[in-house]
Amino acid sequence: MIAPATLAIVGPTASGKSSLAVAVAGRLVERGRPAEIVNADSMLVYRGMDIGTAKPTPSERAGIVHHLIDVMDVTA
Repeated sequence: MIAPATLAIVGPTASGKSSLAVAVAGRLVERGRPAEIVNADSMLVYRGMDIGTAKPTPSERAGIVHHLIDVMDVTA
């Protein structure tokens, strides 16, 4: 059995990484391949940090499973 490939999309802030990731994942799913997105942004893990983080909305996620978004509460 061949292990699934991992693709890392990296780049500067506001360069379109999230939309590219969704587009690539969507194409993989269309071709019958599994695809999920794992967030590595340090601010997207926090619930309620929607303003100023460019967190993709549910509609922008286009039905692709995303991990590590909104998993922690912001505490002082």
